[in-house]
Amino acid sequence: MNFKTDYHIQLSRELEKYETWNQEEEKTKIEILNFLESNEIIIGTQNTEGHIVASAWIVNKGRDKVLLSHHRILDIWVQLGGHTDEWETAYDAALREGNEESGLGSIQNISSNIFDLDVHYFPDTKKRKAHYHYDIRYIFEADEDEKIVVSNESKDVKWIPFNELSSYTQEKELHRMMEKVKLLK
Repeated sequence: MNFKTDYHIQLSRELEKYETWNQEEEKTKIEILNFLESNEIIIGTQNTEGHIVASAWIVNKGRDKVLLSHHRILDIWVQLGGHTDEWETAYDAALREGNEESGLGSIQNISSNIFDLDVHYFPDTKKRKAHYHYDIRYIFEADEDEKIVVSNESKDVKWIPFNELSSYTQEKELHRMMEKVKLLK
């Protein structure tokens, strides 16, 4: 039975074109492609084993700070992002989530191509059992002087200077994205 939707096909093509940063990210890319190949339901939250999510790695115009969220459920600092909806691409979901979680109106794309990939385990919550997030990440830029509005999904949202990132997180994927930005300057 062929259950592949246009969304499956479009995202698979986008992933196949994406050049990974290192061997670890290459393994992640293969894992996401395998997830797309073997699952009919990949967006939203209906697939209780895992689903595609999209993230916005938002940097300032000087590209020396990143906008991070202190996630209310996970209690860690992470990039802004969330679940994809049926009517949107992963890129559109990343942009929507960036806007919703920060309140910023100045968010602009740097590139509409995939910026980074990750697969992470999301723990049990009151609403959902533990599952995997197959995270497709895009890079954006915003005005760091614009007022931030913290959504109910976060304890805080703020600009973190790259030279202080280690004080907020040891997540190697966030440090990898910071290194990628340094090459864009």
